[in-house]
Amino acid sequence: MEPLPYLTADLPGSGGSLRATPEDFRVDEVPAYQPSGTGSHLYIRVEKRGRTTREVLRTLARALSVPEREAGYAGLKDRDAVTTQWLSFPAARDPDPGSLSAPGLTILAVSRHPNKLRPGHLRANRFEVVVRGGDCSPARACAAALAERGLPAFFGPQRFGAQGRNAAVGRALLRDERTPEALRAARDRFLRRLCISAFQSELFNRWLAERIADGLFAAALRGDVLKKLDTGGLFTCEDPAVDGPRVARFEVSPAGPMFGHKLRPAAGEARAREERVLAASGVGLGDLARGGGEAEGTRRVARLPIAVAVEPVQDGYRARFELPRGCYATVVMRELMKAEADLGGDAE
Repeated sequence: MEPLPYLTADLPGSGGSLRATPEDFRVDEVPAYQPSGTGSHLYIRVEKRGRTTREVLRTLARALSVPEREAGYAGLKDRDAVTTQWLSFPAARDPDPGSLSAPGLTILAVSRHPNKLRPGHLRANRFEVVVRGGDCSPARACAAALAERGLPAFFGPQRFGAQGRNAAVGRALLRDERTPEALRAARDRFLRRLCISAFQSELFNRWLAERIADGLFAAALRGDVLKKLDTGGLFTCEDPAVDGPRVARFEVSPAGPMFGHKLRPAAGEARAREERVLAASGVGLGDLARGGGEAEGTRRVARLPIAVAVEPVQDGYRARFELPRGCYATVVMRELMKAEADLGGDAE
């Protein structure tokens, strides 16, 4: 994977290290809605430590005698952290919450709701991240710069798998290359979707890195697809003199390409920039069509408002912030720390 640029490259980082203990990396899911209290789906709010969301789903599904594939979640949370989130199960009975606790798993609440939780059914994630051995002063300076400049909505390393290979496998799937990894992914629907999404994410990162390198991070180009940050509505920029100030004020943001065969196209110069990124990948529109429902394409906000509170703690500092769903705490922390190694994965 190509290294990503720092938006705060003009400022020194704090240094330090993450995840001395799972408690140093806390993630609390902010749901899109609260369970209503009635319905066919059992909703369980859990706190987990040292376990993945899928491991917890498997444990609870087995305890409730529910097929794992019918369990629901809004987002995947990291293993090496303390995290809270709602999970759903089509269970007929209301269990004793105490009977569901297990090592690394605490039941916080139980309720019911008419529908299954699905990926994306969350508003945001709240993070509390402790950096051991880090210098609080430069971290605060970087946080202030991000508040003014915005946060690049890069995909973090979690998106690309432990070895960073998922994007390459996704590219092979789209090009119908019968490599051993691609053949294995083709037989697993979850893995196929994951790898194709990783390839789309890699190209989005390249597109955004080029915008930053060219001084266009907080600009509107004629033909850009722009997204309203309050409503999510999309429109095409016809007059940069009108829309550029709106970008600067965090009213709208350029919406970068998650390439697919149904992607809303940009126009003019903005379209040419996107087409160059796709062409350089060796994947064409016909290849994207081969991806079917996993490669329809969408638009992702490129620039986000961010407020990071930094406070000193023993042997380091704590950073508190909230991110919309699909955004990565490691993108924030690499700006504060100016570190690439050992950032690990985080909530999505």
